[in-house]
Amino acid sequence: MDNFSRLFDILPYQLAKYPQEDSFAAKENGEWRKYSTKEMVDTANKVSLSILKLGIKPQDKVVIVGNNRPEWNIVDLGLSQAGIVTVPVYPTITEEDYHYIFNDAGVKAVFAADAGLFKKISAIKNDVPTLQYVYTFDEVPGATSFSEFLKIGEGGDFNEVKAIADSVKPSELATIIYTSGTTGKPKGVMLSHDNVVSNVKAVLPLLPLTPESRSLSFLPLCHIFERTVVYVYIASGVSIYYAENMETIAANLKEVKPHFFTSVPRLLEKVYMKLEAAGNALTGFKKTLYEGALKFANEYDLEKNYGLVDTLKYKLFDKLIYSKWREALGGECKGICTGAAALQPRLARIFTCAGILICEGYGQTETSPVITVNPFDRERLKFGTVGVVIDKVQVQLEHRDGMKDGEGEILVKGPNVMMGYYNKPEITAEVIVNGWLKTGDVGTFIDYKGGKYLKITDRVKELFKTSGGKYIAPQVLENKMKESFYIEQIMAVGEGKNFVSALIVPNFLTLKEWCDKNGVKATTHTEIAQSKEVIELIKSDVDRLNKNFGKWETIKKFELMPIEWTIEGGELTPTMKVKRKAVLEKYKNVIEQMYAN
Repeated sequence: MDNFSRLFDILPYQLAKYPQEDSFAAKENGEWRKYSTKEMVDTANKVSLSILKLGIKPQDKVVIVGNNRPEWNIVDLGLSQAGIVTVPVYPTITEEDYHYIFNDAGVKAVFAADAGLFKKISAIKNDVPTLQYVYTFDEVPGATSFSEFLKIGEGGDFNEVKAIADSVKPSELATIIYTSGTTGKPKGVMLSHDNVVSNVKAVLPLLPLTPESRSLSFLPLCHIFERTVVYVYIASGVSIYYAENMETIAANLKEVKPHFFTSVPRLLEKVYMKLEAAGNALTGFKKTLYEGALKFANEYDLEKNYGLVDTLKYKLFDKLIYSKWREALGGECKGICTGAAALQPRLARIFTCAGILICEGYGQTETSPVITVNPFDRERLKFGTVGVVIDKVQVQLEHRDGMKDGEGEILVKGPNVMMGYYNKPEITAEVIVNGWLKTGDVGTFIDYKGGKYLKITDRVKELFKTSGGKYIAPQVLENKMKESFYIEQIMAVGEGKNFVSALIVPNFLTLKEWCDKNGVKATTHTEIAQSKEVIELIKSDVDRLNKNFGKWETIKKFELMPIEWTIEGGELTPTMKVKRKAVLEKYKNVIEQMYAN
């Protein structure tokens, strides 16, 4: 096979061009269990035979829910090959959300990872009339396991599968992905084979991947960002190793020594905070050296060719400091691609200076997902932007009231734009007009080295107006404030008010050390958030960073939150974006108090 046009073509494409002994790998009983390309293809074929034997037909809907693991991909490709529409679902959502999604999609079967998910799904099974079968990847008492499921199709005629696979057109519906969203019920984004495959082919030449590369995957496969990147890995012959869980990423990085991986900015922020904490614990000459290396990295400027590797200062910092940072990421990482939320340019600058190229991209579930990506090339990488528009995709900006000159809502047209929202033709018609998808994001183009680089400035719905009639772009403000070492999370508020204020989650790890060194008696999160000294410290940083904005945009008041915002707490989406509506409601009294005083 020398090409691919449907999702299920990609794995046989790897088998033909780059067969791997460790096409996929995951920890089982403390050891890395490797799956060859041939084993993946053979097992996916068994999935196809078994699902058809059950009487499930092409275009029926089947859910996959669970952690990242080879079985997830095997089921995904096996179902797809049989013409089944896959519905990947986050394992962390509520039973209420499962109930809504399963009924909205009319799912016939569910593949769940473990006992916890089996219990959650069993609790709502009787309320989903279409749901006939539930299987588990793990061996779970009372459940039919994946290994038992694979036996159902034994002795079946694979020609039946092949006939269906041959009849599947690239334009047909391949998957429905329910967006986590920051408000309202999830919407089912319908993506065809061609939507995703066109994205894979456009991204393939842009990433530094070869059949000799290893990747570590930990972002959820149910999100289109990681799922499409995994298809890119397969098409490139890259070996994919799955992290055990989010808590073991640091250990798994050192074991796998990946050459490339994807991340969301929140995780990179946490990595950097750990590096910073380790540096702060140093004393004497080592601390001076660390602070010098950090300052050097903060000022790293690709445009001015600053910090070239042939300078003595850089070589010193690289040998004694930056090499340790690379070791923390496995020691062989060539590049990291980030998406899903805004990346602080400071983080991109620091990691890139240390020899780990961080390139930010931009996209949405509705665009399969990539719209733009920064080149993995120091000569053309542009910090603070999400890169250039990918091949065969068009972008235009539609200016609105409240936006600055040169800004506009980002509209997208191309083969990656979704078929529409499942069961929601009215909402589809609102967001796709004359073939142009309204993304809801605000952006502007920056000319750089002969290319047009997109810079995201905010969300259309998140722009708010003060009582003085001034528009505020909260994301720009928040991202700047997060350059403070002491601010971990922040949300600006002020709709209809006479000034802007903010809710701030402090960087408790850094502040605990600061309190210890400065004789401030504050150890718990609550004590740190209420400490007058800490409040004054953060105020000085807020005042310093406020100087980057007009007077009407600056944060006049803030309140420190005693707990971190999390997915489980309801403040963050599964992709770690702040749920503004949820935070506004949860801390309504705190916000009112800031303005009452």
